[in-house]
Amino acid sequence: MNTPRELFQKRKERVRTALKKAANGKMRLSVFRSGKHIYAQIIDDAKGVTVVSASTLDKDVRSKIAKSSTVEAATFIGKLVAEKAVKSGVNEVVFDRGGYIYHGRVKALADAARAAGLKF
Repeated sequence: MNTPRELFQKRKERVRTALKKAANGKMRLSVFRSGKHIYAQIIDDAKGVTVVSASTLDKDVRSKIAKSSTVEAATFIGKLVAEKAVKSGVNEVVFDRGGYIYHGRVKALADAARAAGLKF
C-alpha cells in the first residue's frame, strides 16, 4: 500500500511531467504549501534558475500579513510574485500546483497572480 507521502510524490511528478510537455518554453510558477507558510517561485527550466520568488517568510511580507497560513496571505503572495515577474519581463507562465489540489490557498495564489497580470 502506498503511503500518503508516496501518493503525493506520484501526483507531483505526474503534474510536473505534463506541464513540461505543454510549456513550450514558458517559465513555471511553482507553489509549495506547508502547514504554516506558502512559497511561490517562477522557474526557468531551460536555464535551471529561479527568476522570481516570494514567500510568507520574507521580512517585508511578515509585517503586512496577520497570519501566514491563511487564504489572505496566499493572495498577497500571489500578487507579490506576479508584480515581481512583470517587472522582470515575465508575462506568461504555466502553473505548477505540485501535488496539491487546486483549492483553498493554492487557488487563491493563482487567482491573485492572474489578477496582477500573469497569464496562464
